[in-house]
Amino acid sequence: MTQQFNNQFFAFTKQATESAFKAQTLALKGLETVAALQLKAFEQQTRDSAAFVAEALETRDADALRTLWEKGATLGREQAERAVAVSQEIIAVTQKTAESLQALAQEQRQAANDAVAAPVAKKVAK
Repeated sequence: MTQQFNNQFFAFTKQATESAFKAQTLALKGLETVAALQLKAFEQQTRDSAAFVAEALETRDADALRTLWEKGATLGREQAERAVAVSQEIIAVTQKTAESLQALAQEQRQAANDAVAAPVAKKVAK
């Protein structure tokens, strides 16, 4: 009886550990994807801003200042649009990761139910 309990306990522990490892892997992959998206957006924003500042430093007259003002407004709009697009991508990655974690939890719950039901079904069948 003790041996049977130990075997079931160790099987459950192994299964729980494997599921935790899978969950951690899924979460880290999602985090890595989100960080890459944010870094890419930040790099692009930095390049655009640096180019704008360089152009602003070369402004010498009122006409150039008006042109710079328009470019600044355009740059702000583009950066806002890019931020929204990146946010939407991040939400999609997060949602996909959450769905994967939920599926993993359902698999774990089903496996635990099966592990508990199998010995009971065996006892009832005898």
